[in-house]
Amino acid sequence: MSRTFLAIVLFVLSCASQAATAITAARVWPAADYTRITLESPKVIEHKMTVLSNPDRLVLDLQNVELGAALKTLSGKILSSDPYIKQVRAANFKPGVVRVVIDLKGEVKPSLFALPPTGEYKNRLVLDVYPAQDPLMAMLQEKDKAPEPGGYVPEEKPTMASVLSTPETEVKSAKPESTSENAVDENKPNSDVIRLITIAIDAGHGGEDPGARGATGTHEKDVTLAIAKRFKALVDAEPNMRGVLTRDADYFIPLHGRVVKARKLQADLFVSIHADAFVSPDARGSSVFALSEHGATSAMAKMLAKRENDSDLIGGVRLDDKDPYLAKTLLDLSQTATISDSLKLGKAVLGHLGNINALHKGSVEQAGFAVLKSPDIPSILVETAFISNPDEEKRLNDEEYQDKLANAILAGVKKYFASNPPLAKSRLAQQ
Repeated sequence: MSRTFLAIVLFVLSCASQAATAITAARVWPAADYTRITLESPKVIEHKMTVLSNPDRLVLDLQNVELGAALKTLSGKILSSDPYIKQVRAANFKPGVVRVVIDLKGEVKPSLFALPPTGEYKNRLVLDVYPAQDPLMAMLQEKDKAPEPGGYVPEEKPTMASVLSTPETEVKSAKPESTSENAVDENKPNSDVIRLITIAIDAGHGGEDPGARGATGTHEKDVTLAIAKRFKALVDAEPNMRGVLTRDADYFIPLHGRVVKARKLQADLFVSIHADAFVSPDARGSSVFALSEHGATSAMAKMLAKRENDSDLIGGVRLDDKDPYLAKTLLDLSQTATISDSLKLGKAVLGHLGNINALHKGSVEQAGFAVLKSPDIPSILVETAFISNPDEEKRLNDEEYQDKLANAILAGVKKYFASNPPLAKSRLAQQ
């Protein structure tokens, strides 16, 4: 009897161990930079990926996985506007294996990796579908090959494309045709030359990483993107400025990816926009932070930097990826002058934020924020308000208040440049 009972127990345990794993969620995050597909489950998903061509497609075999509702509805989450994925099909391939076929719109560079449970997420299998060539670099290289424009630029505001195709990244003011009275000596410096100022505008968090959450459910990633877009519109309206968003929709970008994008564009400033949270709903006010090489200026700054730096763990970054460009960026030891400029910029922005909101602290704080680690671009992180404070959460969702925040940041930027004019740059010098 005991042997029979033991056999039954072993059989039950064997069946339990072989029970199919349920995919509890399947999410798709399309973007110009890449498209991410995330599969979430209580257990680690055993998998194998095959890349096929003619036609281009990815085949993902999921071992011991149940073909449930999440996988069956995955195809409906692929938008027709997705830049890389045409469609997704999922079906039982053979006993114990579910096959997911991802039909592509062209050649891609896929990255597949697993993430352990963190925060509100369980085990995740993440597939990032990148273009074969980085779209930003493709644009820069294409403009680099373009013939240099002759004469003057038309009176309308120059586009980023026209600026990138000009040798010194400079924009000349429109002038009437030369006459004997107003002829310009080309050997003399032209005082009317105005260089277009590029500001990298970073909307904090995004995609898999929602950031902080307000009492009524507001996600930080949504508020930061709304403010970033308003700030960009104001920057673009300035005659000698251009704003570039690190993300323009709801998708995840690693912290180092934000830094690299700003450097590839030769940004003059980097402004990262956030909305803080604290354990107490009474915390309120705006803050501005800069990078520190020697530890945080306060316990609060240290805690905030750790939380922001943990975004990569929540949003999902393949830890074994090695980026030599990033290594060169973050290991550069010439950041002292840049940090000094960052503090000047932060002080100017903080002063104008104080006109529309209480300040959590009246001076610029510093800590080891990974997103601020560009060695040659003055960079600040703006905590617009505490999203964990019900009153400030309500204001952060108000479009009029978002405009006030964007205007305050721009006013600070303009004040900074009034005392610290940008230097001339050579095209793509920092690549």
